[in-house]
Amino acid sequence: MFRPRPSVVRRDSGLYAYERALARRGLTPIAGVDEAGRGACAGPLVVAAVVLRREIAGLADSKLLSPQIRAALYDKIMASAEVGVVVIPPAEIDARGLHKCNVTGMRRAVARLSFVPEYILTDGFPVPGLPAPSLAVWKGDQVAACVAAASIVAKVTRDRMMTELSSDFPEYGFAEHKGYVTPAHRRALRSHGPCSHHRFSFVTVSRTFVGENGVGAGVA
Repeated sequence: MFRPRPSVVRRDSGLYAYERALARRGLTPIAGVDEAGRGACAGPLVVAAVVLRREIAGLADSKLLSPQIRAALYDKIMASAEVGVVVIPPAEIDARGLHKCNVTGMRRAVARLSFVPEYILTDGFPVPGLPAPSLAVWKGDQVAACVAAASIVAKVTRDRMMTELSSDFPEYGFAEHKGYVTPAHRRALRSHGPCSHHRFSFVTVSRTFVGENGVGAGVA
């Protein structure tokens, strides 16, 4: 696999340092890829690929931003960047496994871009089978602007889906915890059992399912 000539990118040299280092070697456009919902026990996994066409002030890891700032940045990204989004439902996660869905989702998100990027930055772990040279960046959403943008798109998309889902299943409080394991979510599972939007391969859900039905649903 082709890789650009070695270059030192200081992690304190700004969120656009990776993009600028790659651009100096003619490797543009650059896509960043990230996901939201990996650790949740309910709701989909959402994966986003983003190619920034201009610098956007205020970009940061989505987890470090308030919901209001995330929403404002999401609008700026969607208005000015090339974006591909993939939503993987809980049933597919149960059937195929979380990591496999994550890797496949990253490939699919890049494939939904309207063009093939020259280079791809992924958050955390390498992704084989991408259509261009790529680099896995540790904590990429904190050090690479395009990955931070992908994290914002993925999280805002998923959070909005979980808020909508909460109107159909108010007993679980999805709007508050977005499907992650919290004390309130655990109490709801004990009281009501899991719904069709829970991930039955996750131990928090499968233990409840065993208690409610006397049979197991598999533990990941």
